[in-house]
Amino acid sequence: MRLKTVLPGLISALAMVMTVTLPARAEDPIKVGLLEDISGDLALIGLPKLHGSELAVEEINKAGGIMGRQVELIHLDPQGDNARYQEFARRLLSRDKVDVLIGGITSASREAIRPIIDRTETPYIYTNQYEGGVCDAGMISNGAVPEQQLSTLVPYMVEHYGKKVYVIAADYNFGHLTTEWTEKLLGDAGGEVIGKEFIPLGVSQFAQTIQNIQKAKPDWLMMLNVGAAQDSFFEQAIAANVHLPMASPIKIMLGFEHKRFAPPALEGLKAVANWYEELNTPEAEDFKKRWHAKYPQETYINDMGYNAYVALYQYKMLVEKAKSTKLDDIRKTIAAGDACIDSPEGKICIDPKSQHTSHRMRLVSVTNKHEVETLHDFGVIEPYWLSEIGCDLTKDNPQTQYSPDNLPSK
Repeated sequence: MRLKTVLPGLISALAMVMTVTLPARAEDPIKVGLLEDISGDLALIGLPKLHGSELAVEEINKAGGIMGRQVELIHLDPQGDNARYQEFARRLLSRDKVDVLIGGITSASREAIRPIIDRTETPYIYTNQYEGGVCDAGMISNGAVPEQQLSTLVPYMVEHYGKKVYVIAADYNFGHLTTEWTEKLLGDAGGEVIGKEFIPLGVSQFAQTIQNIQKAKPDWLMMLNVGAAQDSFFEQAIAANVHLPMASPIKIMLGFEHKRFAPPALEGLKAVANWYEELNTPEAEDFKKRWHAKYPQETYINDMGYNAYVALYQYKMLVEKAKSTKLDDIRKTIAAGDACIDSPEGKICIDPKSQHTSHRMRLVSVTNKHEVETLHDFGVIEPYWLSEIGCDLTKDNPQTQYSPDNLPSK
């Protein structure tokens, strides 16, 4: 008799619990795992990435979130340590159950965590300019790549300054593969690399490198140095009376060296960028106004901070088009060919075959007063190289990084 009395009440109570909890599950936040260095040698360029992510999340949540769900940002600081990148990636994926993983500064950090993310069904967005070539269905890239930067910058430098080039590069895959790209494009333009040095991260003394450059007598320098320590080259070179033209796919817009060093250390340096804070279009001005209202002490809105901000809006667009946070559904949305947003640089789209992003590219130059001038607008350049060599993520997923010297086998 007692069971007959108790059971109806128990069933009724369970039904009430289900009624209460189901809507709560539907309103759970979308969790964004963010891995960005805000301490260590890369902190100077990494902090804007955290700020850009925070600003985007704040704006998205105020506007109603993603599919009506608020966004929760979970940030961990790997401090430039690749082992810590792996540890933190596993924590965010297994313990925090994030819906998307975003971040990583160096290409080495990206390659440390990519095998981990590839064993999951969680999308990963890499938000840096990089050496290109990653053909991996689990990764979306929203930074500029060599065909958008170097294919325009190298021919310009050869035409205006000469064919003999000395390369100074960070000693990891970004430096090595970007040097490989430089050599290929120089060969196409009739130029050559007459000297190259790969410098370990954290090195800050360049007396021997400067002597080597003076002895080699190049027409211009390709600067692929990375981090606060390696940027010491600029002060040491100008003190040694080295006044050579310089080019770089990462200086100015990424490391804002023209703000950090006294003129004329960066005078004449050329870069091709999709974003730099001196960009003065109406969309860019509105973005800068909102950023500096939240972070009035920010030295410079760099390319990586901008990309981090844009990544959240790209993710929002993909999830809302797919009506899902699942990787397979997001990939189908990208494959449909209309994964585009209006950003502070203009309309940008994710290429279905490579899952890399189109960008509006501009050639910029630093004056003797360290102001930035726009010399030329190349318009929107698609990330075409991977698809040209056979990467098509709508058909296959090799999870491989290619380069001019490492092409897909046929």
